[in-house]
Amino acid sequence: MKELSQIRMAVLDALRGAGIQAMEVFPEKQAMAYSGVVAAVGVGAASGKTAGFCHYLGEMKDPETQAVRERYGKELFGQITVELRANRAADCERGCETATEVLLGGLPEGVRTGELTWEAICWEKTTGMFLRRGVLECRALFLTESAVESGEFLDFRLKGVMSE
Repeated sequence: MKELSQIRMAVLDALRGAGIQAMEVFPEKQAMAYSGVVAAVGVGAASGKTAGFCHYLGEMKDPETQAVRERYGKELFGQITVELRANRAADCERGCETATEVLLGGLPEGVRTGELTWEAICWEKTTGMFLRRGVLECRALFLTESAVESGEFLDFRLKGVMSE
C-alpha cells in the first residue's frame, strides 16, 4: 500500500533530519554495522476510512492556471513502530529523547499524532546492543486532485509532504 510507505518515509526523513541514523525495519544483525544510535521504523497495524463524502472534499482553483480541480481525501489510522539500538544505554536513552521530540512535533501536518509509548531499555542478546521499542498511534490524511487536462486522479499524497 503506497500510503503506508509514505508514512514510513515521512518518519524516516524527520528522524534523519534530527540526526538519528534511521532505516526501514531491518534484520537485527544489520544494526551492529552502525555506531551511535540507529532507528528501525515500520508501520504496524493500519485501518482506513473515507474523508468527506465518498472521499470528496470539494473543489479548488489552481493559483497559476485558474483551472478548477476536484479534491479527494482518505484517512488512515495506524501505528508507527520505532526500534532504537545502540552500543551504550546512554546513547539509546538520548536517541529516545530526540525521537520523542520528532514523533510528537516534527512530522508533516498530515500525520496527527496520538499516544506514544516506549518500552524500557533492555539488552538484546542477538545483537549485543541496547534496545528500546516505541509505538506511536497516529492518524494520517492523504489528498489527491483530479488532473486538469484529463480529469484523471493523481496519486494520494500525505498532506504536508512536498511532491516532486
